[in-house]
Amino acid sequence: MSLTEKVQPIFRVLPEIPKPGKRLSLGERLFWTGLVLVAYLVMAQVPLFGIPYLPRAAGEYLTFLRLITASNRGTLMELGIGPLVTSGLIWQLLVGSKIVELDTSTPEGRATFTGLEKLFTIIFTVVEALAYIMGGAYGHLSTNAALMVFMQLFLATMLVMLMDEMLQKGWGIGSGVSLFIAAGVAQRIFWQLFSPIVLKQAGNLPIGVIPALFVALGKGLSLGDWSALNAVIFRSFYPSLIGLATTVGLFLLLLYLDNIQVEIPVSMTKYGGMRSKIPLKFLYVSVIPVIIIGALYSNIFIFSQLIWARLHTQPDNWFYNNFFKYIANYNVTAYNEGRGFIPLPGTLVYYLTSPRGVQAIFTDPLRVLIYSALFLALSVLFSIAWVEAAGMDPWSQARQISKAGLQIPGFRGSPRAMALVLKRYIPALTILSGLLVGLIAIIGNLLNVLSSGMGLLLLVEILIQYQNIIAQERALEAYPLLRKLVKP
Repeated sequence: MSLTEKVQPIFRVLPEIPKPGKRLSLGERLFWTGLVLVAYLVMAQVPLFGIPYLPRAAGEYLTFLRLITASNRGTLMELGIGPLVTSGLIWQLLVGSKIVELDTSTPEGRATFTGLEKLFTIIFTVVEALAYIMGGAYGHLSTNAALMVFMQLFLATMLVMLMDEMLQKGWGIGSGVSLFIAAGVAQRIFWQLFSPIVLKQAGNLPIGVIPALFVALGKGLSLGDWSALNAVIFRSFYPSLIGLATTVGLFLLLLYLDNIQVEIPVSMTKYGGMRSKIPLKFLYVSVIPVIIIGALYSNIFIFSQLIWARLHTQPDNWFYNNFFKYIANYNVTAYNEGRGFIPLPGTLVYYLTSPRGVQAIFTDPLRVLIYSALFLALSVLFSIAWVEAAGMDPWSQARQISKAGLQIPGFRGSPRAMALVLKRYIPALTILSGLLVGLIAIIGNLLNVLSSGMGLLLLVEILIQYQNIIAQERALEAYPLLRKLVKP
């Protein structure tokens, strides 16, 4: 019995969104996309019923990872898209690496792949929700309160899964995963720019860098005290002018890098040898390594808190002392979200948390070194793994070029010959792009960019994707005959 036959009975009971009866216009798809976005933003602000009030300040040590999972502390979006991303990445790697034999080029194979993603999303939702509750993320809860919180987290994540499926089946544009990540990052950048909330820890200045600048200038001009202005320029744990300038600089750099391409000349044998070019992007793996690292780290923190809740009563436990040692935090006197767990120095989870601010290089150089080395190593490793799993390696690309009736001038039309040419470029682009996106994420955090280095990378890439999708849809509406040339 094949894998498809084994799982079909389970797929029949999974919730599913039907495709629209006809192809919707761009305006209609934008409407449904906007409706889904509003639903997500509302859910990200609705607090979980049955848990103690969790005061939220400017951020926490997990905030930068929350951007990748589009989650929001203490709300219906506590899990965000974490289960979806984890499930999707796992099955993409399993199928792409041929560990699981599944032909996704057929409708049946694609349906099976989608069903497996959905099934494992439900499993990860259950496991992560239980880890949050049993790990004490909301303090001690009664049995009824814990059950109530679990049901809220489960149903909210199921709704997110269906909204993502709705967009991908033609009701909207793009995917829910990309849309929710971009919305979360943009929301955080807006908050860090314009938040009027004044905190004592921020030097009695607003959190937002723009209002903080005006307040600091007002103090300087009226009182002759320019210390507040210096604080706004250089402050590390809150949005600063240095961070704002770095954000703009990195944003422009990412736009520039996204347009750099290595062009491979090809000829079309069916059309008398007409020549064209196949572009290989310099950022060949895009932001995939950052997403995988973020998903991996998020799950490590979620389950390590569950382990901590069980082992912190055993202070002599070697595993606890070296890997997952936290200290419970129940106040907002620091730059965190209030109730939560702070990793202690010397443990694995401490070195997996991103250092923030240039001064971290001098105050805690070992942490910066270990975090950066591990992040870069994982970024390159996941880049190589993703290229192999996603069919972006030289052999797979050569077979696709050959099937399209193309060949590289001066070489035979066999996939083997073309793969040898592509091997000059693709492995180098894979490693360089993995290193580059990793460096940008690390440097962005050290220079205190708005949201985070990871968040800015994701936002730029997703905005470019949406720009391309909308441009294509407008062209198809203006010239309907082009639909015959576009793969459905």
